[in-house]
Amino acid sequence: MINYIHWNIDPVIFNLFGFSLRYYGVLFFGGLLICIYILNGIFKKEKIPLVYLDKLWVYGVIGIFAGARLGHCFFYEPAYFWNHPLEIILPIQPSLGGGYEFSGFQGLASHGGAIGLILALLLYSKKTKEPIVKTLDLIAIVAPLGGGFIRIGNLMNSEIVGIPTTVPWAFVFDRVDKLPRHPAQLYEAIIYFMIFGLMFYLYQTKRENLHNGFFFGLVITLIFVARFFIELIKEKQVPFEEQMKLDMGQLLSIPFIMVGIAFIIFGLIKTKEAKPKFSQVTLVGIMTLSYLPYLSLIVLF
Repeated sequence: MINYIHWNIDPVIFNLFGFSLRYYGVLFFGGLLICIYILNGIFKKEKIPLVYLDKLWVYGVIGIFAGARLGHCFFYEPAYFWNHPLEIILPIQPSLGGGYEFSGFQGLASHGGAIGLILALLLYSKKTKEPIVKTLDLIAIVAPLGGGFIRIGNLMNSEIVGIPTTVPWAFVFDRVDKLPRHPAQLYEAIIYFMIFGLMFYLYQTKRENLHNGFFFGLVITLIFVARFFIELIKEKQVPFEEQMKLDMGQLLSIPFIMVGIAFIIFGLIKTKEAKPKFSQVTLVGIMTLSYLPYLSLIVLF
């Protein structure tokens, strides 16, 4: 008999005077802090004033959180939040005894977070006069790291679970049901961490030849292609997805993939124009490395 991994972690670390500290929040903001720390070194290397990093932190956090929250409300539960607009902006939910209780924000969509971050970076670029394409490239280096921490947060919440399976590493999410399931959150987190490793390696070794939006294009292509396929082993998040051939996560990933490919092509063309000696061997090597994160998907399908 296979001894599956039984997962029954309480998502709340502790309660104090009605306030709940959750693993998700700690991982969300902890991941952002680590990203900011890495960006501090990148800004020094790029000779960008560190005061701009403070602005980037503020714009980025607001953009990610607001975009992720609005994305969930509008993409996944528009009817509910149309009738409960207060819950969009406040961490509350109706209690069984009447009235409201603190619940934290139940629902953040990564696609909305990506859109919110891009809009925030546009505003940051306007305020600091830093080229938006350069800013997108630098943020792209650490973005998958933050995404990986968020997916670990989803794991701690026993949410966004995978479909039932009999693989020996299956998780039984006791807070959901007693079925062994794919730990889809863990798969996604691992792939995001691999993408971060690739991006950081390319920045450290190939930055001289990679500019003009290449990093941004590569990272959103890798992330959302991975997201598209991992959706195949996730349970549907909302009932209306049961009638869809492609779920909402897959549909929302397609335009990101298209934009990412366009930025990769644009970045390579502009770089080659600026550096005629840009090696074709280097290009082949970079694109080969880009396939590495997907090798981890083989065991899933």
